[in-house]
Amino acid sequence: MDDTNVLLFLLHIAGAAALLIWSVRLVRTGVERAFSVQLRLWLRRSTKSRILAAATGTGAAMLLQSSTAVAIMVSNFVSGGSIAATVGLAILLGADVGSALVAQVLLVRQTFLVPLLLLLGVGLFLRGQQRRIRQTGRILIGLALIFVSLDMIRAATAPLVDSAGAGTVMQYLGGDLLTAFVIGAVFAWVVHSSVAAVLLFVTLVSQGLLPQSAAVAMVLGANLGGSMIAYLLTLSAPIEARRMIVANLVLRGGGAALLLATLAIFALPLTWIGATEARQVINLHLCFNFGLALIALPVLSAVTRLFASMVAARPSGGSGVGLSALDPSALNHPERALSCAARETLRMGETIEAMLRSANGLFSKWDETAAAAITESEVLVRKMHFDVKLYLAKLNRAGLEESQSQESMELSNIAVNLEGAADMIARNLVGLARRLDLEGVAFSKEGCQEIDDFHDRVLANAQLALKVMMTGNQDDARELIAEKENVRGIEQGLQRSHLGRLREGLTESIETSNIHQEALRALKQVNTAFSMVAHPILAESGDLLESRLSGR
Repeated sequence: MDDTNVLLFLLHIAGAAALLIWSVRLVRTGVERAFSVQLRLWLRRSTKSRILAAATGTGAAMLLQSSTAVAIMVSNFVSGGSIAATVGLAILLGADVGSALVAQVLLVRQTFLVPLLLLLGVGLFLRGQQRRIRQTGRILIGLALIFVSLDMIRAATAPLVDSAGAGTVMQYLGGDLLTAFVIGAVFAWVVHSSVAAVLLFVTLVSQGLLPQSAAVAMVLGANLGGSMIAYLLTLSAPIEARRMIVANLVLRGGGAALLLATLAIFALPLTWIGATEARQVINLHLCFNFGLALIALPVLSAVTRLFASMVAARPSGGSGVGLSALDPSALNHPERALSCAARETLRMGETIEAMLRSANGLFSKWDETAAAAITESEVLVRKMHFDVKLYLAKLNRAGLEESQSQESMELSNIAVNLEGAADMIARNLVGLARRLDLEGVAFSKEGCQEIDDFHDRVLANAQLALKVMMTGNQDDARELIAEKENVRGIEQGLQRSHLGRLREGLTESIETSNIHQEALRALKQVNTAFSMVAHPILAESGDLLESRLSGR
């Protein structure tokens, strides 16, 4: 193969791989935008048994086409005390199985699927009036492009089957399983998708380009790389969530390495799990994850205790009062100063999001230490708000252009609303949880479920608001405002549901009536405070007035 053909091949294969990675991400973002709230509720309600939790994790990973996305969701629940670490680990093991099942489904080759999915997807995306319908169209387009990318890989690699140079490299990987394992792990981590990595490796072996032994090693390595993604993304998470993620990393990554060593040492045949080499590789991937879940589920309690002793909590670094993004020397440079103020406001939002995440657990089990930590964070937020306000005031005295003055006012308004959210969490929510404990009463089962679900929706919106603050994305800002209206309607529906239980004379509802209703109102106000982040973005694009009018 001459240099020109080599460059052309590399271009084709790189383009196909890029399309595959982007297509998988397109499906995942579509599912997250359309069904994230339902998925979060589904995952959090799957705590009745480990089998149900694992099955729920499997379904969620198949929808999201990513076990990593499920891991991030579950880590938030474990951090906030919504679910136990043992249940969370069961969900992650199920999600690994779901990720393997997705790879099986996406390798199906039907010529009618691509045009059908594109036709339906484009039609729904362009003609759909509701956000969920448009995102469903996005999902179908992403699925079609996955099939297109796999066909592109097959077409690009077909000439290499008889190439001596390519065969030499691939044969080397077939004999050096450790290198192939590492390549698979690194590639899955780099592309942030074990599904995309597995699809690529299996497609290469189906073309006869990659030896089966190398493909097995690389697919097993992708299991390690896929687990590493969640580990790196949760390094700053609370200790309970990190222990769960580390346990899944060791189980999945260590199990993959152990299985590869077993296959290499004993030269075990794979003919019993498939008729072709490609089918054997993809089936091994599924059998490994399914078998790991079957082995680990009965002993999860012991595994959780083991990693609780192995992964120690980091020593506290203090409250971080002395840290600030507000650089006094930047006041002579308005653009830099506004950037500093924006970063400090974002830090306020992150602190409040952590407060909100911790607050809900106090309603089910009072924790004086956690309550004190929330109160301490509120004091920090109050100081940050004062510092931002003073910093912007000094900046305005120096004289700003009209656009800079407008941005300064917007940041000030966002900081005011965020400080109000912090106060609502520390005084109202924590105070209501303390009342619940002091009075020795508890929410009814239905009431507790309502508070948990509503809190989770508000928390998801708070996290979306932080994303909007970082990116300024108009679509996310529109979604945040739309969720504000949804939350208002949901809160009214929950209030009516509570009154219905009062009419039925349910003792728990009568005893906790005021606390329940005030908690719902407080959460709604916290959601409103975070949604204000979207107003400047939509006002600039001209969408804000339209949103208000359409909501009348």
